[in-house]
Amino acid sequence: MSRIGYAPISIPQGVEVSINEGLVKVKGPKGELEQKIDSVVEIKKDESVITCERKAEDKEAKSKHGLYRSLINNMILGVSEGWKKELELVGVGYRATVNGQLLEFSLGKSHLTVLGLPKEIKATAVTERGKNPIVTMECCDKQLIGQVAAKIRSLRKPEPYKGKGIRFVGEQIRRKAGKSAASK
Repeated sequence: MSRIGYAPISIPQGVEVSINEGLVKVKGPKGELEQKIDSVVEIKKDESVITCERKAEDKEAKSKHGLYRSLINNMILGVSEGWKKELELVGVGYRATVNGQLLEFSLGKSHLTVLGLPKEIKATAVTERGKNPIVTMECCDKQLIGQVAAKIRSLRKPEPYKGKGIRFVGEQIRRKAGKSAASK
């Protein structure tokens, strides 16, 4: 059984946390986030520590106890340090460019694939000669950046035979052996 909900959350310098009637607001140098909290979990704030306590011992309260503790911790880390996702484009002719909040991909199709980014996300695309293009995204909201990264990856998932597609940097793709030559 997990005990993550009992772990206290320390508040770093420069981060303000306000708790008001089931709504937690976190403000820091990288941005501002808020999260609604269910009534089965109570959030308490001391000087520089936040603790989560559940009001009941039923299954729902136990599951939400750890969930809200993790969400609040991710919010605090996001507004103080930020979250970063890097995607690698593997394939001949695969390219990416950033024009403001638009990402343009050339993914081996007859047309460009254009994806609009939310205003909270800052993206850059780097293409070095002899290396795969890399798209880097930064944001203070972990859920939002994860959702956008998954959407970009779904444009061309890595295939198991040649390994072509969009993958996270450092992601291992299970490769399959192709067909064997026909025996005579």
